[in-house]
Amino acid sequence: MESLNNANQLIGEYEATLAKPRPVAKGMELYTGVDLGTAYIVLAVVDAEGKPVAGAMRFAQVVRDGLVVDYVGAVGIVKELKAHLEERIGQELVCAGAAYPPGTMEGDQRAIRYVAESAGFEVETMVDEPTAANQVLGIRNGAVVDIGGGTTGIAVLQDGKVIYVADEPTGGTHFSLVVAGAYKIPFEEAERLKTDPARQQELFPVVKPVMQKVAAIIGSHIRKFPVEAVYLAGGTSCFPGIEQVVQAEVGIPTYKPENPFLVTPLGIALWVQKGQVANR
Repeated sequence: MESLNNANQLIGEYEATLAKPRPVAKGMELYTGVDLGTAYIVLAVVDAEGKPVAGAMRFAQVVRDGLVVDYVGAVGIVKELKAHLEERIGQELVCAGAAYPPGTMEGDQRAIRYVAESAGFEVETMVDEPTAANQVLGIRNGAVVDIGGGTTGIAVLQDGKVIYVADEPTGGTHFSLVVAGAYKIPFEEAERLKTDPARQQELFPVVKPVMQKVAAIIGSHIRKFPVEAVYLAGGTSCFPGIEQVVQAEVGIPTYKPENPFLVTPLGIALWVQKGQVANR
């Protein structure tokens, strides 16, 4: 599919900048996406043309079910990542955007904004996570589903416009809880185990019922719309085989890009970039 091929190319370019930022001219306009995830905080930087410039991430447990539960810790990590990127590209990062799970209360959205602002960013825009993800996926008709650590966000699009959004408190954390129970290991060890490619085939039967639950939730939200395809994003979508489970449950073709984890942070940066360019 052309849109997925384009997304994979863009994601690949962004992934490459995690190791080596792309050189930028002094004074070039840059836009940063700040993604406060349940397991990771990720920053993505793009230029005025929407090309990936740099990125950084840090493991963090400062957000739970889309809510900031450790404000000071979140600010500290975002500030460190911002300084790290600024040192690597030789330029200050100012203009930014942040994302929130659909259905997040206004006060909780403000908390996410305040984290980015307290870290030194000027937050120009806020956007829900699946809408941000679609800035990368480029889907005109279908459903974009962002399966994160604590929540699953759903956006239905028709003719390129979001006509419905929803959010459910389920995601990768529930995978880890099931693994921890099955193997009688601490939650933190289960978190590491589920992301180990060498163990994921072994873990698949253990986490499949959770995948089916997530898929049933997706199906309950999209069945009232003429959705022709489902597109997955978010870190939990990285687990091999999840797209087949979702497709079997909802009965609709289901796809995911090569690295779903990087879709949303890059999409936030692109959302900021497009908004700033449009407002010139």
